Amino acid sequence: MQRVFSGIQPSGIPTLGNYLGAIRNWVPLQDTHDAIYCVVDLHAITVWQDPKELAAQTREMAAALIACGLDPKRCILFIQSHVHAHARLAWIFNCVARLGWLNRMTQFKDKAGKDREAASSGLYVYPNLMAADILAYKATLVPVGDDQKQHLELANDIAEKFNHDFSAEGFFPRIEPLIQGVAARVMSLRDGTKKMSKSDPSDQSRINLTDDADAIALKIRRARTDPEPLPDSVAGLEGRAEARNLVGILAAIGGTTPDGVLREHGGKGFGAFKEVLAEALVAHLSPIQAEMRRLLDDPASLDAALRLGADRAAAIADPIVTEAERIVGFLPR
Repeated sequence: MQRVFSGIQPSGIPTLGNYLGAIRNWVPLQDTHDAIYCVVDLHAITVWQDPKELAAQTREMAAALIACGLDPKRCILFIQSHVHAHARLAWIFNCVARLGWLNRMTQFKDKAGKDREAASSGLYVYPNLMAADILAYKATLVPVGDDQKQHLELANDIAEKFNHDFSAEGFFPRIEPLIQGVAARVMSLRDGTKKMSKSDPSDQSRINLTDDADAIALKIRRARTDPEPLPDSVAGLEGRAEARNLVGILAAIGGTTPDGVLREHGGKGFGAFKEVLAEALVAHLSPIQAEMRRLLDDPASLDAALRLGADRAAAIADPIVTEAERIVGFLPR
């Protein structure tokens, strides 16, 4: 089976957008691929994190991944910092990647904003660590969103340059994006033109996987919409970002299409539609939330499962990175 790798940052409570846009799509890959997933806490500290919150959020994210369907017996699930091969290979890639390549990375510009000089160097070389995450396992497939495709291209440039510079043709494989049909792109409840994000300052902009039924219902009722009723077809959603977003969420939760949702709810006002959406979300997320609570109530068992995952990950990554170090010219211990 081809090896697939993906990771998610623990910097905040996972949202409905994380679940529908990424995590849910990882679940079936456990049975069709050699699947490796991790909570990328090394990436998280590229911006300052409160240490206690980072520790709590790392465990919470791991619990969320399992509650959403990742099975530590069917995939490898671990905490990034627990496998030192990631940091070892990232340093080599820091020395392989060119400044000109990193200067073209649009995500750094977006995250650093106007105060670029105050950004951490870790944020700047973030793509090199992402390349190391993948290539430490010689993974060839990565589920990515549009915002990560540029980083994947850079990872291939790094792999190609490493192979060329050290006469190690074919040592690191080419990585391909894994496209799994039409991914659910969940937008902010306050602005339908922006992606739902766990780092958005407004908690009203997102549905957190830990939100209770009352919080979900209130956020959906307060979600921005327009005064027009729902159209009968997707074409009628043109220029109506917030309406498109809510219809898309119900379609994703219900396993149907936006057209299917509109065939049933077209012509309705948003008051009635939001009640249907809130009920569907509560019903869908309640089992996930219950499993998260169960896992977090037994942190010793959760941590043990993550340690086992780290051991399995290291068994794959350590020999690969040790060989990369030998190729570079490092003396063995």
